[in-house]
Amino acid sequence: MEVFRPYGFDKILFATTLILIGIGLVMVFSSSGVLASEKYQQPFHFLIHQLIGVAVGLVMILLILPIRKPVYQNPLFIYGLLLISLLFLASCLFMPALGNTNRWIYLQGLRFQPSELSKISMILFLSLYLERKKDRLNDFRTLLFPLSILFVFILLIIKEPDYGTAFLLLVICSIILFIGGVKLRHFLILGIVSSVLFLFYLLQADYRINRIFAFISPTTDPQGNGFQIIQSKMAVGSGGLFGVSIGESIQKLYFLPCAHTDYIYAIVGEEFGLVGTMAILLLFTIFFWRGLVISLKAPNLFSQMAAAGLTMAVFFQALLNVSIVLGLGPPTGVPLPLISFGRSSLICTLLSIGILLHISQRKGHMRRKK
Repeated sequence: MEVFRPYGFDKILFATTLILIGIGLVMVFSSSGVLASEKYQQPFHFLIHQLIGVAVGLVMILLILPIRKPVYQNPLFIYGLLLISLLFLASCLFMPALGNTNRWIYLQGLRFQPSELSKISMILFLSLYLERKKDRLNDFRTLLFPLSILFVFILLIIKEPDYGTAFLLLVICSIILFIGGVKLRHFLILGIVSSVLFLFYLLQADYRINRIFAFISPTTDPQGNGFQIIQSKMAVGSGGLFGVSIGESIQKLYFLPCAHTDYIYAIVGEEFGLVGTMAILLLFTIFFWRGLVISLKAPNLFSQMAAAGLTMAVFFQALLNVSIVLGLGPPTGVPLPLISFGRSSLICTLLSIGILLHISQRKGHMRRKK
């Protein structure tokens, strides 16, 4: 039994989300104004599109919160979302390439990145499957179906190519499998197969290997493969303790590629200094804490795993992005959730948060002893 408390959602998580969105809007405009003016003759171009993503995402949250029955727990919804994600990912391979990648589908002039939706669909699918099969998880044959689905998703995402998202999806799903009760011995097979898959595609393109060498020693090719890493570190380092002040970044003036997307955290470091970067890390840490609290208090195993998975998807992606910006990992093209420009990422992240907030309204009901 459970108790549903309409609009009794986790206020700290919601407030943290709104603060991160606000910071994101400010930084998107600050980091993209010059580029938008020259490319589109409109300095607010990227900000307007980001605002559209915010509006769509917040409306979804408002629509999800009052629903008593958790639609996201319905098997028809979960398998339908999984099928849609799979079809969208496959369709990407036949869409026009953008920047030598096939990560987007185009519908009526709109562009959407299905790999963002695939994280939500896989988290919900695994949560449902593991709850239903919890008594037979020691049999590896029980795991063949979900692992096959996982590797199909990973393979399609790698083919786009999008190594960062594929790796993130593998990590998140592995943790959900562990939380669900899968024995450690099964992870040996999962690790071997995934390592072979990632290594095989890593060796298929020279630029991927060059990125790894650039990460290890960026100064070897400062004007080539190591340029982005060096410029990112310069942006963060030049901000000092309090930054050069908002809008005064130098690196965003075409010195640092992808300043408003993958490397927006570097611009935060330049304009707001160590104080700004640490504040963002603190906010994501609060987000992680509240997400885990929601998971621990969730009324059933499905909700516990789903809440944990959705929380980790946002938090680990943030850590991965920050690590790349600071030169602690090779570039992968993973945005900073809620802050980087990108409507697909923003809308799907807010959808995940909407589900998290809905779970926080559902409490396990314990009868009082007489």
